[in-house]
Amino acid sequence: MSELSANDSDADGAVEVSGRVKWFDATRGFGFVVSEAIDGDILVHFSILEAHDRRSLPEGASVELLAVRQERGWQAREILEIDLSTALPQEPRSSISTAERADREALLEGAGPYEPVEVKWFNRVKGYGFLNRIGTTEPDIFVHMETVRSGHLLDLEPGDELEARIAEGRKGLTAVALREA
Repeated sequence: MSELSANDSDADGAVEVSGRVKWFDATRGFGFVVSEAIDGDILVHFSILEAHDRRSLPEGASVELLAVRQERGWQAREILEIDLSTALPQEPRSSISTAERADREALLEGAGPYEPVEVKWFNRVKGYGFLNRIGTTEPDIFVHMETVRSGHLLDLEPGDELEARIAEGRKGLTAVALREA
């Protein structure tokens, strides 16, 4: 790998590079991109993803960005383009015990039809989040990571609109099936 020269940068020292997301931790709000054009990782803070209506990036996604050399290394100043087609598939893992799974199946049988919902928040690391019925002030609807995986959804962001089947669980309303709206 060869380091970029000063001729490759704009007036404030930013260089345009392409790379892939090495990892991104949505809870901590940052991650890293690797590029063959730059020696070392490029820090990506979630705040520069707002222009793309995102708070995180999936591992393996291709990005075009402007990077600047800082005292502690390279940092992305702006994300120009995101290509999710290269993102690594998420490994389906079940974190639910057999007893809980049977309970979830019973909830699914008693759930209503699909209805529009909006993501209030979702934390992939914790494995759960909450939804709200669109246009109402009704109580939050719990959603488990297993339900997200079953719906083949990779990433839930606040404000995303989906459709959910909702059931009354032991602790309140629970989304038992999700799909894109």
